[in-house]
Amino acid sequence: MEFLELVKKRYSVRAYKPEPVEEDKLQKVLEAARLAPTAVNTQPFQLIVIHTTGREAELKRIYGAPWFVQAPVVICICGIPSQGWVREDGKNYCDIEVTIAMDHLILAATALGLGTCWIAGFNPAAARQILALPDGVEPIAFTTLGYPADRPGSKSRKSLDKLVRYEHW
Repeated sequence: MEFLELVKKRYSVRAYKPEPVEEDKLQKVLEAARLAPTAVNTQPFQLIVIHTTGREAELKRIYGAPWFVQAPVVICICGIPSQGWVREDGKNYCDIEVTIAMDHLILAATALGLGTCWIAGFNPAAARQILALPDGVEPIAFTTLGYPADRPGSKSRKSLDKLVRYEHW
């Protein structure tokens, strides 16, 4: 699949079929995240793979939408700020590097026929407790992972002329 076609095909899936994600496909999406670029190759993140079967009640404490636990797999990407590269003005790039890794994972999933939904509006305290995160590790984002049972809606995006400037502001 051509890259722009893949990007256009990706959408936020909010209904999942009950079939499991094959282990080889799961490993491929995890590998895509591992290969994501990070500043000075620090890779200041960890991925937590969560199989939802039997854990629905506790996972709903993290994010309450029914489709969150309808997906057979949920993945949390956690940042480790102490391992992030820091620019000379003090800007820590950990969150940016985590975001790039999650984007690679989501696009790889789409290429494999899997659906995802990027989730940032979760309960961080519940995530920390349920996932037993140690101090210094921050849950940054979740994604569901499974076979879509819905269809993509239309995407509303700004036109390039609203987003791009050349040479200066």
